[in-house]
Amino acid sequence: MRDWSGKRYWLVGASEGLGRALALQMSRAGVELVVSARSEDRLKDLVAELPGRATCVPMDIADRDSVIAAARDVGEIDGMVFLAGLATLVKTQDWDAERVEQMFDVNLTGAARVIGQVIGPMVTRDAGHIMLIGSLSAYRGLPGSIGYSASKAGLMALAESMHGDLKGTNVLVQLANPGYIQTRMQDDNPYAKPFIMSPAKAAQEVFDQMNTDRFHKAFPFGFGLLFRLSRFLPTSVYEWIFFRR
Repeated sequence: MRDWSGKRYWLVGASEGLGRALALQMSRAGVELVVSARSEDRLKDLVAELPGRATCVPMDIADRDSVIAAARDVGEIDGMVFLAGLATLVKTQDWDAERVEQMFDVNLTGAARVIGQVIGPMVTRDAGHIMLIGSLSAYRGLPGSIGYSASKAGLMALAESMHGDLKGTNVLVQLANPGYIQTRMQDDNPYAKPFIMSPAKAAQEVFDQMNTDRFHKAFPFGFGLLFRLSRFLPTSVYEWIFFRR
């Protein structure tokens, strides 16, 4: 268990769902939080609910100028958790350029924008912690997931590269790939959602990982193992299982 007392973390995408639940978890552990998202009203409600010291900095991660300004307002931090995510079901046959590009701009490019503002100071002082929230959908492309699976796969590759580059330093990079979480993102999902978790349960899984030096975690365990092993299946077998009509 880490000593969280007095630590200062920036949570990006904290206004609801997993982000909100993790903010509550970390605040109870003694972490000073800066929470960001687009909705200032939701952020203010969250800050009022948190038991520990917290401030809010509204930000649109799809806007580089907004990210730069927010990072300047946030100032020096001990760690950053990137929780922002956009999921919309789009099949290849129904390609919607605007929605697909939005998913990349939030899930992958948005992460790069935020990391780009915090990683330099962490490397310079040889101290810091970055936690990226991915998805089990990152391991292989899923039906109706044009944009989402690919952007989360890119985020996973980004985390792997960063972790490898920073190995042996005091800047810790971690990646958590959760399964289904009961949030607004699931409202329009017509597919089955096995082993769906509450935001509080998922937040506990993430925080447990953050208390270790373990780079990667896929959860729930059994469901996550299925997705990880799917990477070793021949394409024909994988598509027979996941893309049957």
